[in-house]
Amino acid sequence: MRKNFIILLVTFILLAMAVPAGAVTNGEPDGNRHPYVGVAIQFDLEHPGFVTVCSGAAISPTRFLTAAHCFDPSREVFVSFKSGPPLSLATDFTRGTFHPDPSWCLGCGPGLPRYDTHDVAVIALDNAVNPGGFAALPSEGFVNTLPMGTPVDIVGYGVQGFVRGGGKPEQVFLFTRYYAPSKLIASNNVQSAEFIKLTANPAQGKGGTCFGDSGGPDLLGGTNTILAVNSYVTNGNCAGVTYSNRVDLPDVLAFIRSI
Repeated sequence: MRKNFIILLVTFILLAMAVPAGAVTNGEPDGNRHPYVGVAIQFDLEHPGFVTVCSGAAISPTRFLTAAHCFDPSREVFVSFKSGPPLSLATDFTRGTFHPDPSWCLGCGPGLPRYDTHDVAVIALDNAVNPGGFAALPSEGFVNTLPMGTPVDIVGYGVQGFVRGGGKPEQVFLFTRYYAPSKLIASNNVQSAEFIKLTANPAQGKGGTCFGDSGGPDLLGGTNTILAVNSYVTNGNCAGVTYSNRVDLPDVLAFIRSI
């Protein structure tokens, strides 16, 4: 079972039309820096041998915050907080139930624009876990108090980069928790009321998100406070900028606390 599972983990399917966000690029292995950031998977019944992968953060022993676009709520999911392989389904994962925000909607905007809204979900774990600390929810409207250029820590298990040359770029997916620094940048458009915009410019020493990082937390720099969850990027190279659904909005906080 363990051997088959590890093979499954390196041949995964990402739930992603319109390029939902994946892994941390231009980053470094996180180790135990953010132990409450975990990886969630769901087996793909239509494609045996494949799993869907997203990231997220524990906000209590039984609640794991992630993105609504990640999984099918009619089927079980599994969450692990192990920072890297090998992983065993029997010993390293906890089963849970996926609850997307009931207001989540594809094609309803304002994200990318009119692609996404209320892209937040909570996984209720069957058993309590203690990964070594928990992420904290922000106060209502907290993001509005932050100046542009505010440091943000991004953490996730997604694609770390691409191998280029000789055809279509190959994704580098290590199934390892990665961390990278980023910063808030100006976003004065229809998306700014619901999404934060982060720079993903490696030339400036900044990391970004990529496939598999969806749902991972964007943390106020140096803290465990979640500002937003990774939602989407604007190109298939996971470069430039990345957008994340704010969790400091009144209706989003109300949903999270209702689960």
